[in-house]
Amino acid sequence: MAMTQSTFEELARLGDRLSDALRLEFIDGKVREKALPDGNHGRIIEWLTRLCVQDDVGWWLYPGQGLRVETYGKGNARPDGLLGPIDTFVGQGEWASAEGVLMVVEVTSYDADTDRRDRVEKPRAYAETGIPVYLLIDRAQGEVRVHSQPGDAGRYDVVITVTFGKTVTLPDPVGLELDTEPLKDWVG
Repeated sequence: MAMTQSTFEELARLGDRLSDALRLEFIDGKVREKALPDGNHGRIIEWLTRLCVQDDVGWWLYPGQGLRVETYGKGNARPDGLLGPIDTFVGQGEWASAEGVLMVVEVTSYDADTDRRDRVEKPRAYAETGIPVYLLIDRAQGEVRVHSQPGDAGRYDVVITVTFGKTVTLPDPVGLELDTEPLKDWVG
């Protein structure tokens, strides 16, 4: 029997009550555990939040907000950051709609599921959901991948990859120049 989204959300609530160290996601019909962030991971999100707010004071980078993703909202992800206008998630619960999300951010962890989860499954899920920009900060590869223009085939039509130290443009609706030099200090 396949797990439903409502069954997953109930399971995730139970997991949250049992342990602060357990964060679950439901991507591509599979329950996955998401690694807890380390200090450098948190510093990257802090840095990116400051840049986004400096660019537009009406934005906020929401860390850890649960999001309903995939076609017909059948999946649940807990991205490292969701960029949207202030109040995007007001009135929504733990698992919010992607409406109003400008960009989703993932910072890779050093666990066995990173390749499949952050580099394969999540780009497809976020593209299917219609999120305009997916920013992957890949600490293991020392690069930033900017996915944009979600297409009809459940994937982003444009992917730009730069190594840490270069500048990359986060396309509209974000429209921010991102100097990735500081990321070199937070890869460990």
